[in-house]
Amino acid sequence: MDNQDPKEERVEPVFRNGTITIVGILLAFSLGFITHWAANPIPWQTYHLIAVLPILVGIALQMRALAILLDIKSLQRSIHDRASRIFITGLILAACGVGLAILLDFFDIAAKSALPGA
Repeated sequence: MDNQDPKEERVEPVFRNGTITIVGILLAFSLGFITHWAANPIPWQTYHLIAVLPILVGIALQMRALAILLDIKSLQRSIHDRASRIFITGLILAACGVGLAILLDFFDIAAKSALPGA
């Protein structure tokens, strides 16, 4: 028995597949950044958590969106839209975290170069 509302708007499978591709690629970039930053030669400090936390939460949300989109139910417009909102939220959080990470590294390098004898 099909529990779907016949009036429920559907997403074209090709559009959904494109969305899955984009989400997967941007998730890979987010994972790549955090991996690269973890290998950064600048020693980690406690204050780096203000950048790491939004990146990790953003990555988790992107992964959740991908999981939703991989389900066949994501062809329903309401589910697809929810996954898209979750993904965009995750992307914004990850981008903010990346921006913070860049600023923290910049200030860390600037502070060390301003020290006498550095």
